[in-house]
This record gives sequence, structure tokens and C-alpha cells, in this order.
Amino acid sequence: MRTRTAVLVPALAASLIGLTAAIPAHAAPAPDLADQLEALPGVTVTAEQPPPAEGYRFFLLTIRQPVDHTNPAGATFEQRFQLLHRAQDRPMVLHTTGYNMPEYAFRSEPTALLDANQISVEQRFFSPSRPDPADWDTLTIWQGATDHHRIVQTLAPLYTQAWISTGASKGGMTSVYHRRFYPRDVDGVVAYVTPNDANNRADTAYDRFFDTVGTTPACRTALKALQREALNRRTDLVTLYDAYAADNDLTFDEVFGSSDRAFEMIVLDLEWVFWQHSSEAACDTVPGADATTEEIFAFIETIAVPSFYSDEGITPYAPYYYQAATQLGWPQPKFRYLKDLLRYPNLYVANSSLPADLRAPHDPLPMSDVDRWVSREASEILFVYGGNDPWGAERFHPGGPDTHTFTAPGANHGADIELLTPADRASATATVLRWGGVEAVTAPLASAALAELDQRDPRNQRWPM
Repeated sequence: MRTRTAVLVPALAASLIGLTAAIPAHAAPAPDLADQLEALPGVTVTAEQPPPAEGYRFFLLTIRQPVDHTNPAGATFEQRFQLLHRAQDRPMVLHTTGYNMPEYAFRSEPTALLDANQISVEQRFFSPSRPDPADWDTLTIWQGATDHHRIVQTLAPLYTQAWISTGASKGGMTSVYHRRFYPRDVDGVVAYVTPNDANNRADTAYDRFFDTVGTTPACRTALKALQREALNRRTDLVTLYDAYAADNDLTFDEVFGSSDRAFEMIVLDLEWVFWQHSSEAACDTVPGADATTEEIFAFIETIAVPSFYSDEGITPYAPYYYQAATQLGWPQPKFRYLKDLLRYPNLYVANSSLPADLRAPHDPLPMSDVDRWVSREASEILFVYGGNDPWGAERFHPGGPDTHTFTAPGANHGADIELLTPADRASATATVLRWGGVEAVTAPLASAALAELDQRDPRNQRWPM
């Protein structure tokens, strides 16, 4: 902190020496953290919730963002974020969800490793962080990265130690995009299970993945056979799906148009979702051809969550599917083994999961640019993938200084540093500590409350990716 130096004439200085010596020195109390946050430009503290663990404070906040960062004087919207405050002399972790902001406190893995503060940001256009009216043309990776840049610039005066960004899946993608456009905002990026669809037309990697995933060929065969069996029993299974929809007040008018079309999407998704969220240990639960139709539907309900494919289930994720359609790209396996049973050609694309008025053409340039940058110029990025996670079939391949890629054997879309081999875990942990300016792993506040915070990491939620 800079100090001002007063220059006094000798007589006045002499008279003040005795006076000030007689007055006790009382430093003005520092403003409370809530007041400091409220004083930040554009920031509103909407709530301070009870401390989730000893030594922490937890705030829900909003920041006023331009709808279009190329026109900062134009329309604005309120973007939600949360702050888990540890201490202003600890590092800060910028957690990018890629989706909605959880309204509960949690610690991401880098936050726990660094004993750090953490902010978690809701991605623009996920309700309620959506402009009104919504100009969907402003839902781009650059606009989202600039949202995060403004948050970092706004909070940096309060948190002056190292900054690390992190996120999983689409959250990891947004961390990478932020780093691409604003490489000086943070000291390192820890990106989990982060897809990279650099060429949306080249998706053979996914077919190779499903032909080789796991160690048991019988499991792969059983899943493909189940998909065929489900389509062969389409009439009876759609009848069960209609009853399920009626019981849960679900409709299919806006997105898929019918329960039959939604059902076909579920069947196409079934193999993918199994490997994304389950483990090879669950292969024994896959129903065979002798299973009843009710048993097949029960398995589908457990694995694929049929409610997601209704208007009510999928519409909240329109911002993801819109970005996938326009910029991010989407996986599109060939499903050659199902061709004779499919009714809806080219169904497995991002636009199929959007209302008609949001369907849009794909622009390949943004992902090509990011891929080129990561492979040649990026620095201080660490990627963690799961060996059995289909989203890792197309991944980033960093080539710049101090970049790292680790794969957790047999892990799914929940892969993290803890699931790496011991040697890789030690290497990845040392890298995160180095970037965060922390010499060693510390656990001064280990408690049941902290263990619960760590278990509530939203990467375990069943978002589309």
C-alpha cells in the first residue's frame, strides 16, 4: 500500500510532536467485506448466507454486464455469481459453470487444494442471467469470456493473490475461452473433461471411442443390442413414455414435436449417457433381449432420465444447444448399426434440441481459432480427462509452455485430479500449487462441513455435458 509523506514547517512539526504523542493511535476499522463488495462498480450483494463452514463467508451477488460488450453504453443485464470467501490473502479460484450458478456453497477441487477463495459464475443467457429482450446473437464465446474478464477486473482489487480459473465440461470450455481472449487475467487454468470439437464435420473419433471403450467387449455389444431392442419395441416403449409424461406433466410440442421423436433421441443417447455417468461396473445391469419392456424402460429411466427430453426438461438448456449449434459444435456418431430402425434422419444434431425459432447455422471459425491457439500458444493450462468418458474422444492437445494433459484410467465425466494415478496426481497437484503460489497442501480447517462443501461440486450434476 502506498503512503503519503507529509511535509511540515519545523515550528508546526515541533508543536505537533508533543500533541500527537499524547493522543492514542486508533486505526480506522477496515470496512466489512459486504460493504467492500457493494462498493465495487456494478456489483450488488443480493444475500449473505450463513457460513457454510468455519472460516468462510458466503455471498450471492450480481454484476451489471453489457448485453453486447462491443457497445458498453448499450443495454445491460444482471449476471449472477457467488463468492465463497476464505481470506483476502489467499488465492482466488474463478469457477466457470458454463450453465446455471448453483445457489449453494461448494468448493471445486482447485479451491480445496489451494485453501482458496472461490467465485462461481452463471453463464450468460442461462436464466435468470438472461437479457430481456434476449438478443441471441450476443451469445458467443467472446461475449462470455468478456463477462468473465469484467468480473476478474472488478474483484481483483480485493483479491490480490494468484488467480486460477477452473470448470468442468462446458465450464472447462468457458475457462479455456476466457484464457484465449484474456490470457493475463489468471495465473493458470485447470480444465476438467473439456471437449474440443475443432472440426465439427470430423466426428469419427466418437465411433472409434464406442468401439473400444472399456475392457469388456461384451459390455459394448450389450449396449448396442439394447438400443436395437428398444427401437424394435418402439410402440410399447413409447406408450410407457407417454404414460410417464402424463404422470409428470411433460410435453413435447416445442422441441422434438412428438414423444416418438423424443424417444428416438433417448435411444441414440443411451450408449453415450451410460459411459458419461456410469462405470464399467454397471455393465451387468444392461438388460438383455429376454428383459421385459418394463425392465427396459426402467433401465432407460435410470440411465437417460426421459424427462430431460421433454419441453420442460430440455428448454432450460437452450443456451447450451444454441452455442453448440452456432459455434461449439456437437458430437455426431454414425449409428450404422441402427440405420434400419431409425425414423428421423439427421436427428442427432444440436439444432434438434432447440425450439424452431432458435435453430441456426454453424460457424466453424471460432473453434478452429481456439484449437490453433491452445495447440501452439497457450500456457499454464492443465487438462484432466476420463479414460471412459465419451466427451474426451475429441479433446484439446496443448503445445505451449507449462501445459499438461492427464487422463484418469477408467474414469467417466466426473474425472478429477484425485482419480489420476499416484504419479500423475502428484504432478498435477504440484502444478496447481505452483500456479497458486502455495508451497504445500494444507488442511487447517479440515472438518465434516468442508468435506460436504467438496462433495457438492456441481460438476457432479447431470447437465448435458
